[in-house]
Amino acid sequence: MKQFSISFVTLFFTSCTFAQKLSQVNLTGKDEPSYYSILTDQGVLIRITAQGKIIDWGTELLSQRSNFYDRKLQPYMGRVEYYGQESDSAFRGKIKSIGTTNITYYGHYETDTKVGKLKSIGTLYLDYYTNFDNVALRGKLRFIGSLIVEYYSSLEDEVIRGRLKSIGDLPVKYYSSFDDRYLKGKLKSIGSVVFEYYSSLDPIEFRGLLKSGAYRPNIGGVTYILQ
Repeated sequence: MKQFSISFVTLFFTSCTFAQKLSQVNLTGKDEPSYYSILTDQGVLIRITAQGKIIDWGTELLSQRSNFYDRKLQPYMGRVEYYGQESDSAFRGKIKSIGTTNITYYGHYETDTKVGKLKSIGTLYLDYYTNFDNVALRGKLRFIGSLIVEYYSSLEDEVIRGRLKSIGDLPVKYYSSFDDRYLKGKLKSIGSVVFEYYSSLDPIEFRGLLKSGAYRPNIGGVTYILQ
């Protein structure tokens, strides 16, 4: 009995350790994150949009010559299943599982801002802003598991409206429309990590390029992709 208890506890903590989690946030999009990447227990990245749609899945390929990752994921060669014709019309034909990770969607009976969108990836549940929220937020991801996701509302500066404002307790800030023409709208900081760029006062070939900070900083266990 004691041996069984130890095995059960070990299995429990192993499952928790390898549960699905937010792994990456791509911030190259103009109006919202280009995608969020969810890492599965098999090491597969599932890229999803702020609107709750899967756009790619697989593994990253790092260049052997430089610290550069291919923007396109390497195809996952394992089993991928899709929902059949007997399924709800809201997710019929959509991906049902990738490897051992099951995927669910909101059905046709849900509110308009949720119908057909991702509901869960493995044990990670997803929820969205509703029609009662600000127009710049409606239909976008609100929760990724226990992490609340916030965006700048339609009342904010025009260059940041609808863009990512925070994930969990980590604020995301941008240069405003009043800043230098080569800086405005660019990422300014994620939490305590600050990003600086070459401005109109610098040589023309450098203007707008990142001056300090990394293009793929890992902050709080999540990789933020700037390029």
